[in-house]
Amino acid sequence: MRVGDGWHEELDGALAKNNDVRGRLRARMLMPRLPRRAEPVRRVANSSVAPEYRHDLDGLRGLAIALVVVFHVWMGRVSGGVDVFLVLSGFFFTGMLVRRSEIKRTLLRTGRRLLPALTVVLVTVLGATAIARPYTQWGDISGQTLASALYYQNWFLAGAELDYLAPDPSVSPLQHLWSMAVQAQFYLVILVVVAVWARRSGQRMLLLAGLIGAGAVSFWYAAEGAAQHQAWTYYDSGARAWELLAGAALAVAAPWIKVPHSARAVLAILGLAMVISCGMLIDGASRFPGPAALFPVAAAVALIVSGMGTAPWVNRLLAALVLVRLGGLAYALYLWHWPVLIFYLAQYGKVTPGLQGGLLVVGVSLVLAVLTERYVETPLRQRGYTEGMRYRRGVGFVTAMAGVGVLVAALGWQAVLKANPAHAPEALDAVQYPGAAVLFAGAVAEPERMRPTVFEAQKDAPRPTSDGCITPNRDVRVCTYGDENAARTIALVGGSHSEHWLPTLEVLAAEHRFRIVTYLKEGCPLTLVDEPSYALAPFPECREWSVEVLDRLAGERPDWVFLTATRPRTDDGDTVPPEYLDIWSALSERALNVLAVRDTPWPRRDGVTYRALDCLAHRGTAYSCGIDRATALTPENPAAQPASAYPNVFPVDLTDAICRPDRCLAAEGNILVYRDEHHISASFARTLAPELGRQIGAITQWW
Repeated sequence: MRVGDGWHEELDGALAKNNDVRGRLRARMLMPRLPRRAEPVRRVANSSVAPEYRHDLDGLRGLAIALVVVFHVWMGRVSGGVDVFLVLSGFFFTGMLVRRSEIKRTLLRTGRRLLPALTVVLVTVLGATAIARPYTQWGDISGQTLASALYYQNWFLAGAELDYLAPDPSVSPLQHLWSMAVQAQFYLVILVVVAVWARRSGQRMLLLAGLIGAGAVSFWYAAEGAAQHQAWTYYDSGARAWELLAGAALAVAAPWIKVPHSARAVLAILGLAMVISCGMLIDGASRFPGPAALFPVAAAVALIVSGMGTAPWVNRLLAALVLVRLGGLAYALYLWHWPVLIFYLAQYGKVTPGLQGGLLVVGVSLVLAVLTERYVETPLRQRGYTEGMRYRRGVGFVTAMAGVGVLVAALGWQAVLKANPAHAPEALDAVQYPGAAVLFAGAVAEPERMRPTVFEAQKDAPRPTSDGCITPNRDVRVCTYGDENAARTIALVGGSHSEHWLPTLEVLAAEHRFRIVTYLKEGCPLTLVDEPSYALAPFPECREWSVEVLDRLAGERPDWVFLTATRPRTDDGDTVPPEYLDIWSALSERALNVLAVRDTPWPRRDGVTYRALDCLAHRGTAYSCGIDRATALTPENPAAQPASAYPNVFPVDLTDAICRPDRCLAAEGNILVYRDEHHISASFARTLAPELGRQIGAITQWW
């Protein structure tokens, strides 16, 4: 993200004055940041001459990348630095375009600036994944490699947030490249916009009005999206566009911006303070790019404007050599720091690197960034001196071949997966695969190949995952399973942890003749608040959906409502969130009876969930890939005591059929328990039917 490079060609000429090759080389060594003379360019109508190079903005870029790295490594938070990058990218790229109109040349120059370093990182990540990560992650990483190389990583991640068949991308070493994809998409769009503007009118005011209008629409879209579905909106290019457009509009309006020096000094102080404090004051991961992102965007705009003229002391401070040099490394450092951090955490089984580990991560990232900048980026950006031409061509050839290799390897693995699709296992023999029966019925399981396999696991899901009966949005979808003509009805309500009980209920419905009517929404247990205590971000869409579902339940009058009663604690054990009690009260007011099932234990280390199937693929065993029962569950069902205050709420607890007295294993009775981080596989869920049937029968007296 070398956002300041658009200004360098406006200062060309110093080195071309000396025709002696050695003299030019010496000058280049003395002034390494001053490039040679560019070819003459055709100015766009009504464009202004490029202003003096802004070293303070290089320094701002250096400060932003420092904040990004520090907050990622030690604080696990979003710093706002990426939002500053977006504004700067919009400012510099658009400013460069309105001063010149050669689209082909701009595309080539931008590609030469961005692709080589990205290729080096992708090659390294792909190789390290093949060597150090479980093969169950190769499919996801190869898919994200393609998405990163082709600059649609943000959409890949957005889809993964909504698609419950996709692996969780939260620990992907390529997750951070979503911002590169957003910027690349913006570059392509703004290239077309400026090209049309230059050819048809060349009126700067018209272009400015268009950018402001588009930014306003994008901001409204981001505000609406952040309030409704934050996970998707965070990666949405349309929701992020206003941050880039803020910088773009500023670049177009620059000739008209005249601010007194005293006011610019105030802007500089406020802007710097806001950039530094943003990550500490705002949890950007749960609120950006909504209105809260105005904070870092306004800070970046203030610092850009404050330097338009005689620089205040803050801008001179940002132009300090150390920050400027760090700004020069910003792109390479951004590319490297995240995969280094993720591989470190995975290698040592840690959730956070700590002080010493964090220093190691930062140090390694800096070394890799310097090497990438010096031996890959710089040679491919410099032209015109014969001594370096052979090396430059060699680097270009090697990176090009590496890029082709990355695409071939990633596409090849995706093709292998496509040609050998995983399928959920058919009905398993109860003698060979007793599953949970070894725990609650004393069944004996002779060793057999585990099913589902680690490749089949994610497909071994309840039917709503694939038939569309669990909604990803605000719509209330109602589906019927079991005996559709039965007189008795159980309503299965809530999120995916209600959904994964459907295979168990289907077995019972076939045996005891009742209907199952589902009201399911991804990530949404019933709630009456916008931001439940267990949520990572506000989710008002869940509350709105829940209110409508409660009204429908009151009208449909099912015999029983089946939903989850507990969630894991942030430390050890499980608990009943207060929001669940509000739902119990609401159902009681509607005279609806409730089967409140204790949630299944979540495999986790230090509060962070992990995929048992990855652990098994990485030389783990059913025991080592499980979790201590005392870590996953409190000694007694936490729903039992509060449920006693509600005559309509009856707790159901199947944890003794899932966990042994001391540990919850990753597989029982030759069946994999978990299909991902915390959902039980459909095959294992079916083996729980006898125990669930015993408890439901005792409560309902249906059998």
